[in-house]
Amino acid sequence: MAMSDPLGDMLTRIRNGVSRRKDSVSTPASKLRARVLDVLQAEGYIRGYSEVSFDNGKSEINIELKYHEGAPVIREIARVSKPGRRVYVSVKSIPQVANGLGITILSTPKGVLADHQAREQNVGGEVLCSIF
Repeated sequence: MAMSDPLGDMLTRIRNGVSRRKDSVSTPASKLRARVLDVLQAEGYIRGYSEVSFDNGKSEINIELKYHEGAPVIREIARVSKPGRRVYVSVKSIPQVANGLGITILSTPKGVLADHQAREQNVGGEVLCSIF
């Protein structure tokens, strides 16, 4: 069966992996997922990720989850814009998560960016998810 929300599926796999204290989780590969993971890695929410290709032409992304003193770094991860309800914001109305302690990830014309990067570059876009 076709998946209607691949990014939401990846975020759920991360949420489930963190709740079960897994070292890593895997998800099917796509460019959007890789760009979101780039932002998560740059902001320090995950250790890293690697892409694994298989003989049948498909590939997976293995995501290494990060913990600090036994507690997961990602406390909450939520999908904001969904296939049934897209959420777009201007640069002036980009939401702050936990007074700046968390991040919002946006898909902008300049690529997938964290909220503070979008404000610096003066661009708005689709709010993909929020992390705290």
